[in-house]
Amino acid sequence: MNKTEVKPASGKLGILVVGLGAVSTTFMTGVLMARKGLAKTIGSMVEYDKIRVGKGTDKKYLHYRDVVPITELKDIELGAWDVYPANAYQSAMYAEVLNEKDINPVRDELEKIVPMKGAFDKNFAKRLDGDNVMVGKTRWEMTEQLRKDIRQFKAEKGCERVVVAWAASTEIYVPYFAPVHDKLCDLETAMQCDDKEHVAPSMCYAYAALKEGCPFIMGAPNTTVDIPAMWELAENTKMPIAGKDFKTGQTLVKSGFAPIIGTRCLGLNGWFSTNILGNRDGLVLDEPENFRTKEVSKLSTLESILMPENQPDLYKDYYHKVRINYYPPRNDNKEGWDNIDIFGWMGYPMQVKINFLCRDSILAAPLLLDLCLLSDLAARAGRYGIQRFLSFYLKSPMHDFKVGEIPVNHLFQQYTMLKNALREMGGYEPDEELD
Repeated sequence: MNKTEVKPASGKLGILVVGLGAVSTTFMTGVLMARKGLAKTIGSMVEYDKIRVGKGTDKKYLHYRDVVPITELKDIELGAWDVYPANAYQSAMYAEVLNEKDINPVRDELEKIVPMKGAFDKNFAKRLDGDNVMVGKTRWEMTEQLRKDIRQFKAEKGCERVVVAWAASTEIYVPYFAPVHDKLCDLETAMQCDDKEHVAPSMCYAYAALKEGCPFIMGAPNTTVDIPAMWELAENTKMPIAGKDFKTGQTLVKSGFAPIIGTRCLGLNGWFSTNILGNRDGLVLDEPENFRTKEVSKLSTLESILMPENQPDLYKDYYHKVRINYYPPRNDNKEGWDNIDIFGWMGYPMQVKINFLCRDSILAAPLLLDLCLLSDLAARAGRYGIQRFLSFYLKSPMHDFKVGEIPVNHLFQQYTMLKNALREMGGYEPDEELD
């Protein structure tokens, strides 16, 4: 097989994050601490995982960096936008995810990360009320300002390349609306006409990033780049897009455990999932319109793993319910409960109960790192549009719904897609198949 032409990871990579909250500051602190040898990037597959390449006597297991050229941590420059003016150190202290002793060694570097003004519309996140926002700007003017921000950051930091990632709060649900979302020209017209109903602020970030030659990652369940108009823009600019919604706690469990039920040919009567969460994300999701966006994302996982049309005896009428409850005392320490009603031989019922006491940002930080590094890799490899090989990291993987494509939510199939893409970019045979 001819090796894919992948440009080297030369120079600096800028990572611009939308939202300087718990996830972003945990990610940034971890990267800066790891560069000093004071912490480990546990949870990052790019940093820790190995994959098999070659067969027979040529078989070997290599770290990702030994298969493809991936940017080193020392070459990363960090920046952000946020609706609150606090710098990354102040935000990390406020988030209370990390202990002070794990933040102070990189305090000076974190204090230099001061957020640029956010493109914000309170109607899309009613529980937030920041004052570091663009005032009186239309959707198009917001986009133009974001493009300037990217260019200025790139120049000031001396970056060869930039990746933009959304790690801000979930916006209210914006359903697909063909007259605006189907074609790029119609989306641009809507932005120029300041269509505040169909153009979410997050779409301004995505548009600006892609026009400036930056891959864009949607880490929330927003429909931002999950529309044909954005696919067209990504194709025009030859830039990768990935989304949506970081797969951290409960959905990670679901995408791993549901295949056990399906592979074992056990039946499912119902799956009830509930969460308690107290950080800013939990506050925003306490608003019903914002929760609706998250609910659509979470519900989609199970439906594409256990498909009733393939096994009607087992999955025809199961009941799937997802809830998120805002509970301030827990802060970032999210707790997820799953009650799973299954049935087996002769229809006899059984139950599985899972209680996952997780730390949301501790799980999300390595995902953010991997998605940024691998999106940059994809861009250098000439891959553009929807990056399906990154589905492993995401709750509701993007797919071409216009042609009836079914997203892959099965964790182990997603892992195969990830490994095969890396093999292909590294010049090895993509030798595992999805059944």
